[in-house]
Amino acid sequence: MARIILDTDIGSDVDDAMALALAMHSEEIQIEGVTTVYGNVELRARMAKKMLQYGGHPEVRVYAGLNQTLLGNREIWMAGHEGDGLLAEDDNLAYEDRHAVDFMIDTVMSNPGEITLVAIGPLTNIAACLIREPRVAQNVKEIVIMGGVTRLGDNGMHMRIVEHNIVCDPEAASLVFRSGAPILMAGLDVTLKVIITEAERAKLHATGDPLNMALARMISKWFDFAKEEKSFMHDPLTIALLIDRTLVRTERMNIRVDYDHRPQTGQTIGTLDEKGNVEVCLDVDHTRAVALLMERLVDRKVNGV
Repeated sequence: MARIILDTDIGSDVDDAMALALAMHSEEIQIEGVTTVYGNVELRARMAKKMLQYGGHPEVRVYAGLNQTLLGNREIWMAGHEGDGLLAEDDNLAYEDRHAVDFMIDTVMSNPGEITLVAIGPLTNIAACLIREPRVAQNVKEIVIMGGVTRLGDNGMHMRIVEHNIVCDPEAASLVFRSGAPILMAGLDVTLKVIITEAERAKLHATGDPLNMALARMISKWFDFAKEEKSFMHDPLTIALLIDRTLVRTERMNIRVDYDHRPQTGQTIGTLDEKGNVEVCLDVDHTRAVALLMERLVDRKVNGV
């Protein structure tokens, strides 16, 4: 069983919420805690708590983390619809007083080789952990990152050169990739192939399950914001890989983050190295990945689970 801490910027794109839902409904995964990062971390913590309640896991603790970037030198982007379709004004959603970074360090160091950090937002919290306690790099089981893009897969010519989670805090990303910690990187090379559409949204809504109906509402909000009826399941792929690593083809590399002081810089440069600390996903069986997601969220309700 994978024991994870899910570090998330839940709230803008719906994929963070989908990732948390998949983790909750996968017996292969035990959620040790949820931590929030980047921007309004208090709102994000309340969203995570509500999701956990809907998913039948109110016992999972939620910790708010760092709201600014590592150096405090980057503008914070939020879409503006965070919480719509999920939170009500009268929700009483208490999360933990303890800081996310303290929780992450203590959990990893108290359970050497057992805790996987799943980072599906900017890497600020993870970087802060490594600064506070560098031994986290040797004691963590693995850091699974949704972030970056190498353009080394078969779709490389059509890839953008940077990815959101990295450019939000490239200084933090550089520190994490250079830490020596064992890392699995699921970047745009693979996540842009994993797509849901209105068909999947309708199936979620039709179950009548409170969690799935909330997800369906958030998908609709994201469709409206993105002005298209499809959504890339970037973040759920990280959870899916803890269930079935055969979904992807990987190569071992070193990753360098190239950035400067300007906004929207933070290119992840991959160099093949059989001794590198980063296992980079270069291709994915997207049909199986979407099927796994929908099986865990939809089929369990259809079958009365």
